[in-house]
Amino acid sequence: MNSDPEVMEYFPNPLSRQESADFIERLQAHFEQYKHNYFATEILATGELIGFIGLASQSYETDFTPAVDIGWRLKKSAWGNGFATEGAKRCLEYAFIDLSLSKVISTCTEPNKKSERLMIKIGLSTQGSFKHPRLVEHPVYINCFWYTITRKEWLKQQG
Repeated sequence: MNSDPEVMEYFPNPLSRQESADFIERLQAHFEQYKHNYFATEILATGELIGFIGLASQSYETDFTPAVDIGWRLKKSAWGNGFATEGAKRCLEYAFIDLSLSKVISTCTEPNKKSERLMIKIGLSTQGSFKHPRLVEHPVYINCFWYTITRKEWLKQQG
C-alpha cells in the first residue's frame, strides 16, 4: 500500500519496504508513549488488512500544534466503500470518550480533495491553510489545509 503511487499521490514519494517497516516501528513507539495511534484497519467480515485509520500526536511547528491528528490511508481496493468514514468516526469516539481529548485536528495537502471531503463528512470544520514545515523541500505539497473538531462540537453532533 505504501509503495503504491496512487495511494501515495499526495505524499512526496511512495515508501520502500524498509521505509514502511520503519514507519510501523515509529507507530509502535508512538502507541507506547501516547496510547493512541494510526491503527491497522481490516474488513471485519473477512479480516483483510486494508490500511490504517487513527490518531497521532503531532508536534511540528505551526500555530495549531502540538495537537492530536486524525488520519487514514487505505489500499485502492478499499476506496469508496465507506471504510474510512466508519473508521474515522470510531476514532473520533475513541478520542473524545476513551481518551477525553478536547480537540482533534486533521490536515491534507491542497490537492487532496478526497481527504478533505472525508474531514467534512466526519464533522470537522475548516480552519484555513498553512505551509507544512515538514514539506518545505517538496513545494508541490507544502500548501496544506487544516480542519478541527472539539469534544463539545462532536458531542453536539452525536445528539
